[in-house]
Amino acid sequence: MGFIKERVSYLKGLAEGIKINDSTDEGKLLKTIIEVLDDIANSVEDIEEIQEHLGEQVDDMDEDLAQIERILYDECDDEEDDDFIADVECPHCNETVELTEEMLDSEEDSFKCSACGKDIIVEWDCDCGCEDCEDEEK
Repeated sequence: MGFIKERVSYLKGLAEGIKINDSTDEGKLLKTIIEVLDDIANSVEDIEEIQEHLGEQVDDMDEDLAQIERILYDECDDEEDDDFIADVECPHCNETVELTEEMLDSEEDSFKCSACGKDIIVEWDCDCGCEDCEDEEK
């Protein structure tokens, strides 16, 4: 972090060592340049300190956000299955059954009611307008 300040301090010491004279124009110019470099080095050091502090704050916020995501997504995972399709009312016992992709993996257009065990026939309604759907309707 202090590399630039060290270099500017070296230049100051070098300028004092060769006894730059303030009475000449060149001497005034060199001393002013070294002062400007010192100001720049101080500014860079301040910016680095602020950046480090902001980096720590961002890391803390990232950890907090990760904790919130774990809480939210764990609750969502508990509440819903990823393969959930819809709630279907059984025409036999009138109980509501959660239809999942797993229940429809067979080639049949039916699945067993989890309440009464009877087959529920699935009728697919498609409003997509594709050729396959239009052919089936005819």
